[in-house]
Amino acid sequence: MVATIEHEFDLVAKLNYAPYFLTVHDIVQFARSRGILCQGRGSAANSAICYCLGITSVDPTKHDLLFERFVSAARDEPPDIDVDFEHERREEVIQYIYQRYGRERAGLAATVITYRSKLAIREVGKVLGLTPDTIGALSKATWGRGNGLGCQSAPNIDPA
Repeated sequence: MVATIEHEFDLVAKLNYAPYFLTVHDIVQFARSRGILCQGRGSAANSAICYCLGITSVDPTKHDLLFERFVSAARDEPPDIDVDFEHERREEVIQYIYQRYGRERAGLAATVITYRSKLAIREVGKVLGLTPDTIGALSKATWGRGNGLGCQSAPNIDPA
């Protein structure tokens, strides 16, 4: 573990990423001190530094994970530490970030996922606990980009 951490420290120092790691650590520590569930994920789990800071819960030395998939001098891009926070209390974390670092130095980023109608129906059907037959019938009732299925026609679809 010591050799792994020394290797990571050297690269993080060379690329001047230490402030970023410490900022993420601070945010995670805030959340945990308030009992807000959070977990680092993605390629950050390849980092012994993230593990030692408590950002991730995976010891990369036990799983033979490659740090360079997360941070590499060969790639000209900064690391991306993904941390999921408990949905119901995410706003507390956001407000902490604004208070601690300033609104002018923080921003929200989001990914908007759009589904085509058939896939959207299948995903919602699973969440609602519908049977595969019902999901299939609802999905088959659409065509093209889904313009054929309205709220009024859905109750009339026979799943059989």
